[in-house]
Amino acid sequence: MKKKLGLVYGGKSAEHEVSLSTALAVIGAIDFTKYEVTPIFITKQGEWRCGNAVSEPLTTIESLRLAGEDKPHDVMSFLVNEANELREFDVIFPLLHGTNGEDGTVQGFFEVLNLPYVGNNVLGSSTGMDKVVMKQLFEMAGLPQLPYVHFINAEWQENQEVILQQCEDKLAYPMYVKPANLGSSVGISKAETREELTEAIAVALKYDRKIVIEQGVVAREIELAVLGNDIAQVSVAGEIKAVSDFYDYESKYADGSTELIIPAEISNATLLSLQTMAKKAFKAIDGSGLVRADFFVTADDTIYINEVNTLPGFTPVSMYPLLWQKTDVAYSDLIDRLIELGLERHAQKQKLQFNL
Repeated sequence: MKKKLGLVYGGKSAEHEVSLSTALAVIGAIDFTKYEVTPIFITKQGEWRCGNAVSEPLTTIESLRLAGEDKPHDVMSFLVNEANELREFDVIFPLLHGTNGEDGTVQGFFEVLNLPYVGNNVLGSSTGMDKVVMKQLFEMAGLPQLPYVHFINAEWQENQEVILQQCEDKLAYPMYVKPANLGSSVGISKAETREELTEAIAVALKYDRKIVIEQGVVAREIELAVLGNDIAQVSVAGEIKAVSDFYDYESKYADGSTELIIPAEISNATLLSLQTMAKKAFKAIDGSGLVRADFFVTADDTIYINEVNTLPGFTPVSMYPLLWQKTDVAYSDLIDRLIELGLERHAQKQKLQFNL
């Protein structure tokens, strides 16, 4: 029997287009002899468009958008079919990057519906999305980090001078200014002066009410992939070499200027330390399914954790699948494994006692 798989993509998010690229890659690699695939497109306006099951890959971004074009444009089309019958899914595969997809909100929706789904649960997703909460959990776990300052928009509007002084007292230029709850490097700026810092904060506040400012460091950017539930595996390490000042949105998805070196040229001792820290970070956010753990490694092999991404880029040329490919796990096998992990976690939860 084929498993009934719901593939959810798009979303009301600044990372909508990234999600479509991920979905196109995944639906192109799924084994249709194992799965009956139902495309579920969420528009930029948040409309849910559930199409009919497909028996072969959709091959263009436009076909992904049109998958449910002639169907009802609301979340009920995901729950109930045209015959007014409840839809049946064995598992949901959310491929939603950023807000309302990677932050625990849609995961909570699937939990309420008691549907198995791929990837991190509500807690892992939400803490992995909020860079401030993530950093606080990393501190509790004893993971080394660079200094940072955080604040919300209301505090900024009331005490701009105080916050700027706090940044300069605690951090050194250059600083990196980030929206706390966004991925794919959207809204991130580098600041080398107070004027640039003020401008960067204004940009970040367009995307989130909470801002985190981190001290820059001269270091290599090293990433590892984590796979599992309660027991996790970690891949080989890969290095990001971006032409721009940092690994921004353009270098990730648009201009092809970034070089990915896998495996990274690091010592066995450094690799072991990175793999240990990646597992510790995965546990700190209560991760499940998949996480990409990102680190800075300086010239003297000092390691700082940067962040984890609970739904990293997932095209065949993205770092997460490439890391597993170099660890002898093919792209299509990785998809199968993630689906198995989602089903495994759901089955474990069903064994819990829910009454006294």
